[in-house]
Amino acid sequence: MSSGDHIVLFRRAPAELKRRNLERFARTLREQVSKGAAFTCLVTGDAELRRLNRDFLKKDYPTDVLSFPEAATAGFIGELAISFVRARAQAARYGHSLENEIRILMLHGLLHLMGMDHEADGGRMARAEAHWRRRLRLPAGLIERVRA
Repeated sequence: MSSGDHIVLFRRAPAELKRRNLERFARTLREQVSKGAAFTCLVTGDAELRRLNRDFLKKDYPTDVLSFPEAATAGFIGELAISFVRARAQAARYGHSLENEIRILMLHGLLHLMGMDHEADGGRMARAEAHWRRRLRLPAGLIERVRA
């Protein structure tokens, strides 16, 4: 995947989202966090996240971010899906922009694609998320919110 390829796909996205900013952020994640390993990210609505969650994880409700890891063939590690509906509500709840919330979700999902699991890794993912969140100047991440 060249730097000109689209990393972020928008099925449905509110007009206030700056698509170029999110694509640039995804490229930064690919270069810095996943060390060149490619991924794609779909930004869509609750209905699609609910369907994906139900079909793949057997959980019949919408969620904010889903990660679908793949064996790193040809440098591609998987796909993310983010609900802008959930992201908008969480951004309002935590007092930051929709764009920042999608960035937080993208980072969190990417760490899952890289094999991390905050429920079973003894804090490894939490430390990685906090490290990258600070470096990327992002507000509190998902793991920190659950602990607060």
